[in-house]
Amino acid sequence: MTLPRIAAAGTGVSAAAGDDSVLLRDELISAAARLEAAGVGSPRGDAEQLAAHVLDVSRGRLALVDRIDAAAAAELRALVERRAGRVPLQHLTGVAGFRRLDIAVGPGVFIPRPETEWVVEGALAALRSLGVARPVCVDLCAGSGAIALALADEFPAAQVHAVEIEPSALDWLRRNVERTGLPVHVHQADVGISAYTDTGTGTGTGTGRPPAPPVRAALADLAGRVDLVVSNPPYLPDRDRALVEPEVGRHDPPAALWGGPDGLDGPRAVVAAAAVLLRPGGVLVMEHADEHGQAVPALLAESGPSENGPSAHGPAASGPSGGAGWAGLWSHIVDHPDLAGRDRFVTARWNPPERGRPRGAGEDA
Repeated sequence: MTLPRIAAAGTGVSAAAGDDSVLLRDELISAAARLEAAGVGSPRGDAEQLAAHVLDVSRGRLALVDRIDAAAAAELRALVERRAGRVPLQHLTGVAGFRRLDIAVGPGVFIPRPETEWVVEGALAALRSLGVARPVCVDLCAGSGAIALALADEFPAAQVHAVEIEPSALDWLRRNVERTGLPVHVHQADVGISAYTDTGTGTGTGTGRPPAPPVRAALADLAGRVDLVVSNPPYLPDRDRALVEPEVGRHDPPAALWGGPDGLDGPRAVVAAAAVLLRPGGVLVMEHADEHGQAVPALLAESGPSENGPSAHGPAASGPSGGAGWAGLWSHIVDHPDLAGRDRFVTARWNPPERGRPRGAGEDA
């Protein structure tokens, strides 16, 4: 029989003589103080989440717990020390809450952030506005799969594809698809970010990973037929490398973070890939840095493919924002704030020249 880790729950009764249990209240006070001294931004909240993880109860039920056994207290203290060393909370608990889902995360994959939940809200609004019965959605730079899985969960009629290149992130993505049981199609493919940087630093180039096909080849059957492309690409400017929190700089994979000197290498590649995938009238929803509220809409308004059309790795020439002038091919370009009021994501519709409009993959025949 497994002994309970909660020595006395909700009774307020002191432990009997010889009982080696401890007061949870005292453990939480001590843990919060340790985390605050280490510079953790939410010390009390993190202490409570670690305690809930150790005791296998919801955080809300901690108020009902009086005492915990010595083994549980020792485990909690060990986790608190690791958190004080700035190991991400989600690496210690193994999950990140994202909308209605618990997403499994750990070393090698980007931890989904709360602000990205608002990007999903924008993607769902775009799907509703399209009015397509069975929309086809592609999540580029999918990482853990949080966005793709949330779309499949909250818009069950959608056919959802998730594209990732990094092997370690792909492992987490496949694990999350399996554990949730949601119908997301996983593809290992190259969105083409490395084409926008000379060294590949911060975009995963040169990491020794096996080559992956370009996204236009991997999803050739969907080219020009996708209703929604959504993405949270790497978008942090290289100059911020010394400024990010230790949880980010030491533990999030660099390929998911860094977008080149101006932070726009990832967005440029996603815009080019979206132009290949989307049907006329299809929508792009893309997260960006809070400093890119003007730069990313300008990218959509100004940049574009070479004369031969967008390549698998983005534009071949350079225009005002790194492209060669598809000005006017993106319409309804709108930037949106997150709940904190910071510029967070852009939406735009793809309107290429009419060359015999292909039917959207999700449209009724």
